[in-house]
Amino acid sequence: MQEISPEELGEQLQNDNDGPLVLDIRHQVDFEEWHIPGSRHVDVYDELTDDPERAIESLSNLPSDEQIVTVCAAGVVSQTATEVLRELGYDAVTLTDGMNGWSRVHRHANVPVDIDGTLVQVVRPGKGCLSHVLVSDGKAAVFDPSHYLDEYDAELVAVFDTHAHADHVSGAADLADRHDVPYYLHQEDALALDATPVEDGQTVTVGSLDIGVVHTPGHSEGSVSFDVEGRALLTGDTLFHDSVGRVELGVEAGIEDSDVEGNAATLYESLQRLLDHPDDALVLPAHDPGSPEPPVAATLAAVRERNDDFGRDREAFVEELASDIPDHPPNFERVKRTNVGQESVPADELAELELGPNNCAAK
Repeated sequence: MQEISPEELGEQLQNDNDGPLVLDIRHQVDFEEWHIPGSRHVDVYDELTDDPERAIESLSNLPSDEQIVTVCAAGVVSQTATEVLRELGYDAVTLTDGMNGWSRVHRHANVPVDIDGTLVQVVRPGKGCLSHVLVSDGKAAVFDPSHYLDEYDAELVAVFDTHAHADHVSGAADLADRHDVPYYLHQEDALALDATPVEDGQTVTVGSLDIGVVHTPGHSEGSVSFDVEGRALLTGDTLFHDSVGRVELGVEAGIEDSDVEGNAATLYESLQRLLDHPDDALVLPAHDPGSPEPPVAATLAAVRERNDDFGRDREAFVEELASDIPDHPPNFERVKRTNVGQESVPADELAELELGPNNCAAK
């Protein structure tokens, strides 16, 4: 097969400045919504589907000295593109499973934080999702895991979610079941889940490290941030480095009875609570737009300087978040219902359900 795995492509793009040319052949609208950063786009999807000979002219002006990796949604039509390119003399291969496969890629990196243990960030560049593994005295805990459970190979004593996510399917409950350990989630987001509730001011110990629970609602009613010894703040979707969490997803998914303006005001108060933490604490969100390279980390002082949301007063903040609504994450209603336990999705449908860009930031 003339293919390259998503994992191998990810390694090449991460480690090699002279990596392959990634050629995305999907429709323009699909490419603009979600693509591998650095991709070159040639919209020949219809031509390749109906009559591949019509695509030859559009595919004949590519660099001849680079390997070309063709990409579509599922790696089917891009195989035809690869065949056409190889007949034209190009060194071309197909990305296995296309963007579906790219969504599965995970990368790992240590977070540079001064604690009695190790904090590892796990990034899905195709989704912009960030999860974290904390290890201390041989005991480990996972925060905001994806549903690809094998990425979290450790002796776990706890699994945490900062909130019920709307852009990806959480693997937290299943990971906790696999290891027979508690699954910690705030009760306001554990609507139909058998989770161990956390509440504001609570402390959970992992090894020799204390993890403080800070209830930071607004993005969701049960959103919390986790304070690791005052050194790291795992802020979920409450606080990003350049933005904050959206405030309407739970309402529009029918999960919350609150109103958008009320959520925005609540989020404003939550952010003020986070500002009470040490300036040198690392802010570690659960998402980062684009195709992030781990570790994604910045001090609270740096985030305060670069994040425009901290420069707004309460009234302006509420008006901005309640009125400027970005595009929704794909299938966010079903994803949200799945993550609060109100809907059960077959395992073989999970990957397709969460495909697409991460849109949980307010801007």
